Amino acid sequence: MRFLGAAALGALVAVQAISGVDAKAEGALKIDQASAKMAESIMKEWPKAAVATENRPSNWGYEEGVLLDGIAAQWHTTANGDEFRYIKAAVDKYVTDDGSIRNYHPDAHSLDEIELGRSVLLVYRVTQQPKYYKAAKYVHDQLALQPRTASGGYWHKKIYPNQMWLDGAYMAEPFRAEYAVTFQQPEEFKDITKQLLLMDQHMRDPKTGLLRHGWDESKEMKWADPKTGLSPEAWGRAMGWYAMALVDVLDWLPADSPERPELIRVLNQTAKAIVKYQDKKTGLWWQVLDQGGRKGNFPEASASSMFVYALAKGVRMGYLPQSDLAPALRGWSAIRTTFVKTGPDGMTSLEGTVKVGGLGGSPYRSGTFDYYVGEKTRTNDAKGIGAFLLAGSEMAQAPTEKMGQGKTVMVDAWFNSQTRKNAAGQTELFHYKWDDDANSGFAFFGRAFQRYGVKLATLKTAPTIADLKKAQVYILVSPDIPAKNPNPHYMDKASGDAIEAWVKAGGVLILMQNDKTNSEFDHFNTMSERFGMHFNAVLRNTVENNNWPQGTVMIPKGTGIFEYPHKAYLKEISTITLSAPAKSVLTDKGDVLMAVSKVGKGIVFAVVDPWIYNEYVDRRNKLPLDFDGYDAAIDLAGWAVRQSK
Repeated sequence: MRFLGAAALGALVAVQAISGVDAKAEGALKIDQASAKMAESIMKEWPKAAVATENRPSNWGYEEGVLLDGIAAQWHTTANGDEFRYIKAAVDKYVTDDGSIRNYHPDAHSLDEIELGRSVLLVYRVTQQPKYYKAAKYVHDQLALQPRTASGGYWHKKIYPNQMWLDGAYMAEPFRAEYAVTFQQPEEFKDITKQLLLMDQHMRDPKTGLLRHGWDESKEMKWADPKTGLSPEAWGRAMGWYAMALVDVLDWLPADSPERPELIRVLNQTAKAIVKYQDKKTGLWWQVLDQGGRKGNFPEASASSMFVYALAKGVRMGYLPQSDLAPALRGWSAIRTTFVKTGPDGMTSLEGTVKVGGLGGSPYRSGTFDYYVGEKTRTNDAKGIGAFLLAGSEMAQAPTEKMGQGKTVMVDAWFNSQTRKNAAGQTELFHYKWDDDANSGFAFFGRAFQRYGVKLATLKTAPTIADLKKAQVYILVSPDIPAKNPNPHYMDKASGDAIEAWVKAGGVLILMQNDKTNSEFDHFNTMSERFGMHFNAVLRNTVENNNWPQGTVMIPKGTGIFEYPHKAYLKEISTITLSAPAKSVLTDKGDVLMAVSKVGKGIVFAVVDPWIYNEYVDRRNKLPLDFDGYDAAIDLAGWAVRQSK
């Protein structure tokens, strides 16, 4: 096993200390304590996300949407099922049984109305219930009716004709991107990126690198520069919306998209400006970004949190250089020190978020310095809380993100190529796949790898050496049988040869079998036996009426694979018979359940059940909380990353 060297370990501990992550926590799952406590506090203060928003208390709107984005990021980082239940309860306030949406205002043609659609999409992806698809489709369909500028950019609202605001980048484009992937509309990405690039082309100040808040293409608004159409100042939160939109859209933009390199270039240019205008003394960012220290100006919590999120996530996902993490860590430390307060009841709150910021309208907003610094701040503003939680989710992952940079983990979608119909009637792959957020998926296992900065990939064809060379880790899970897939692809000699050669050259192979009623054994064993591992087609650990002990397997610490002890839930499993060079990692009641085999320069890990799929990891189901599937997934992913070359 490859352990971190002294220098790397020292750097890891330093990042943990700066980011606020509990470095002493016993387990692979590290949680940012400040954001976890904030999420806990806000869920108590605002049940079902019934927040007192600025304009329409407890109505459908972007402020609640941003809050739920932060809660979702926390759930994806902590696997705290209470957080998903909170999101679903919030969405259920609006989405009716027939998929219509209460309190939606289509006549406003406002991009602000789109943002909460992200939470609806998340609930659909997790539950697969058609009513959430219908609601998300309704939101998506509104964009076809949204007015556009002469250049093709969305008006921010009907009442703001010919105007693009940076706010709209976050309000609409991440939702559109996720919808395009979920419902197989890749043609949308050309226009999604167009919206973001129009802002870069027309709203960026060449002197500062910052983007202005608004652009009136008609140049008719009183606040608009008569030559450029731009608003006067670079408002912090507006720039924050844009930066977050970039990193979130890139999550969904296909790897082979021709627009992807340009979007990454724009993100890097944006990050450079963000870092440039971070206050050298405090580590925070100003309400008016490029006029720090000017009388009346003040550091602002939501913008600072947005920049921390965008920088840290951009680094973790490989879009930004590692040097951009230090400003994010410094900013996070300053946010926690300056804006986070703890009350006598132990509840935490966030101060320092400016309530609103706009252009034109009634009463008139000039977009000048005096206008922005004249807007009041508030405590526990939903927008600020959401941005704070987003930033905290990244800080929890910052200590390990460097370990897997430049590496790829590839999951098989050939030997297990089961499909289902989504709510739109489209055929999609599912079952142990990175993009499957339902019970059956590997979304959380994928996130475990992404904590280490690893890229995710899926192989939808029979493996060749050329395919496998694109990845450092390859995962094969529960090969199909006709009962699961009427057209199964069985392991064959050519595939086995390619896998064996790749392992010998240094690849890390993870084999996750299943029980005899759910998985194919004979063909699969022709490959696994090359590494001394024969899966036995048996059925062990059957569980009746949620009698959890029947599926309990205790994994001790220090196995050579797992650094920490885990209480695992492995129900309906097979067993393994070993021969050289394979060795047992975990033997239970005389049966080998996990094994490892070093072959050539590579290594193979085998387990008798794919127990770390969403149903037993995301903690939104009824599995008792002392089972720590997500922690085990992060532990296993970390081992794989350390083994890979």
